[in-house]
Amino acid sequence: MDISADLIQRLFDSLPDVVFFVKDARGCYTHANLTLVRRLGLKRRDQVVGRRASELFAPALGSVYGEQDKRVLAGERLDNHLEVHLFPNRAPGWCLTCKEPLYARGSVCGVVGFSRDLGQLNRGHPTYDRLRAVLAHLKGHYGERVRIRTLADIAGVSVAQLERHIRRVFQLTPQQLLAKFRIEAAMQMLAHKGSVAAVGHACGFSDQSAFTRQFRAMVGMTPRDYRLLLASVQHDADAA
Repeated sequence: MDISADLIQRLFDSLPDVVFFVKDARGCYTHANLTLVRRLGLKRRDQVVGRRASELFAPALGSVYGEQDKRVLAGERLDNHLEVHLFPNRAPGWCLTCKEPLYARGSVCGVVGFSRDLGQLNRGHPTYDRLRAVLAHLKGHYGERVRIRTLADIAGVSVAQLERHIRRVFQLTPQQLLAKFRIEAAMQMLAHKGSVAAVGHACGFSDQSAFTRQFRAMVGMTPRDYRLLLASVQHDADAA
């Protein structure tokens, strides 16, 4: 039984915390659920269909999404990639993105994917209390070299158990959780004075280029561009 993309699109329309899309071999949207339409600040699906990410998102974000699409069209899979989405009001929100190549007659003909908002912490999970000390350690030491083995020792479990517990409570791997702490801290620091290199160093990155690569991969723009965005938001707020 074949399931059409139109049917899947209608099903995803009812999920306000999930963005669903299909793109053709040129990277143009053929399907987009209403969540994506609304987060773009648009009203109708036909305002999205037929256009590329570079035409719909801010230039920095559109460029990153376009690069992802090219990799997937080359046959690569993007699996639970942690990244920040900027909503129409420019408020950031974390999500996990998956993209898969679509095949027709053995050749890649498009991209299908979704991004789901990172949910709230599962504080009711029986292992949450055990992970409190891990959270405290990350909050206090994200700017240093953090070993997963050290986190496991703090929690009193094996590395494999730690990975399972963190996935269940935070929906992330330990490495993703650490990266999230670092990038969130960097986003806050970039609102204030100080060089980009100094912010990167304070957040645990070995050099500015490594910081810029990680920040761009997760936020969709360079630290400098993000600082300019923050300044623009502040200017708009002051002028209101």
